[in-house]
Amino acid sequence: MKPFPRAEISAQALKHNLIRLREIAPSSQVLAVVKANGYGHGLLNVARCVDSADGFGLARLEEALQLRAGGVTAKLLLLEGFFRDADLETIVRHGIDTVVHHESQLEMLENAQLTAPVTVWLKIDSGMHRLGILPEDFLAVYQRLLACPQVAKPIHLMTHFACADEPDNALTHQQMNAFNRLVETLPGDRTLANSAAALYWRDSQADWIRPGIALYGVSPVTGDVGGNHGLVPAMTLVSRLIAVRRHKAGQSVGYGAFWTAKQDTLLGVVAIGYGDGYPRNAPEGTPVWINGRRVPVVGRVSMDMVTVDLGIDATDKVGDDAELWGPNLPVEEVAEFIGTIAYELVTKLTPRVAVCMD
Repeated sequence: MKPFPRAEISAQALKHNLIRLREIAPSSQVLAVVKANGYGHGLLNVARCVDSADGFGLARLEEALQLRAGGVTAKLLLLEGFFRDADLETIVRHGIDTVVHHESQLEMLENAQLTAPVTVWLKIDSGMHRLGILPEDFLAVYQRLLACPQVAKPIHLMTHFACADEPDNALTHQQMNAFNRLVETLPGDRTLANSAAALYWRDSQADWIRPGIALYGVSPVTGDVGGNHGLVPAMTLVSRLIAVRRHKAGQSVGYGAFWTAKQDTLLGVVAIGYGDGYPRNAPEGTPVWINGRRVPVVGRVSMDMVTVDLGIDATDKVGDDAELWGPNLPVEEVAEFIGTIAYELVTKLTPRVAVCMD
């Protein structure tokens, strides 16, 4: 018997999405972003599934070491760089690329004694104002990296967009222009485009794209779904009905008597809750897919259970599957009901949810 709740991960969908992203950016190499446990899909399983990617993007050194320990030999890039000088020899030993976004990292490189130089991607703050070297400091930092024997040459160059998921926001063009003015005569590879930019700002694709959420079949843009770009959702979050109950008009359900039925109905109880990562703040009406139709969440989400209104004529029974999101119910739409983003839903599942790769 299959476990529940479970996140069913489609290897076929992941492979399809990588192929589709190559079609969308035919002149770019693909750095598949698999940080945060492969966006909740399983770090090592995802990397092995899309092993034809040109490299993988991680947030933490520990993630990169998990891939190396799992036999992944492809290019790995630490998107936040290294945090301690002691990390540098580990980076060298395992052949990992690193972002440099702050002068403190530059100083650690200058003071290091390494057995081999490090491949560096210098991050420029072109307008997001989170990480990156300011444009006015770029030339000085770049020259110091050139002079540093611990840094492999050429130096690669990157930036990150603040509003690429807003297709009409002019800031993305401003950021592209600011970046390109600084680096246009310099050697090395360039990467600007995350998922949103790869899909919506084709002139930002450059040498490498860095798809994260799109690799998993999800659109980063509010009101959009991955299917509009030929992407297929890779995760189906499934649990099952553990109770079907008659419920009279005027009766409430759940903590705080938060919801009261306006008419007689049948309620279903699904074995999933905020202890599994399903959001506690999911409001009344959030859809769940059961037996070919959407049914609404009613009452408050509990730690282990969600209640849904099946309708008075329902024939659902205990043991029937309930899809919380997946091919029949795009996670983007569920996120909009809840008032969050799909990224948060897929990455916040807890270890109680079994991750099953098909």
